[in-house]
Amino acid sequence: MKMKVVIETIPHSEQRYDTCGDWWQDGDTMHIRVSKMSDPRYEQLVVVHELVEVFLCQHAGITAEQVDAFDLPWEGEGEPGDDPAAPYVDQHCFATAVERMLCAAMGIKWTDYDSEVMGL
Repeated sequence: MKMKVVIETIPHSEQRYDTCGDWWQDGDTMHIRVSKMSDPRYEQLVVVHELVEVFLCQHAGITAEQVDAFDLPWEGEGEPGDDPAAPYVDQHCFATAVERMLCAAMGIKWTDYDSEVMGL
C-alpha cells in the first residue's frame, strides 16, 4: 500500500470548519491540517491525534466522507468526535486517550493545552 501524508500548520481561520485538526484523503495522499498554536508541542499533539484517528477509522471502514458529512454541519460544544452520534466516536476517543498520554509524557498540563485548543 502506497501512502503519502502531508501535514501542515495553518492559521485557525483557514480550517475547513471550526476545528484545531482536520484530515481528508485525496487519492493516495492523506492531508492533515493543524491550527497554529502558541506552543509547537500543542500542534504535535493534534497531529498525533489526527493520525491515530484516521488510521483507526480506516481500520474500521469509516471513510473521510462519512466523517466530513458529520463534522462539517455539526454544531455544539467541544468537538464533533465527542458526540455519541459521531460515526467515529470510538476512534476519536481512543485518539484523545493517546493524545492525553503523549501530553503527560511531554510534561504538558492537559488543562493548559485543552484551554488553548478550545479557545481557538
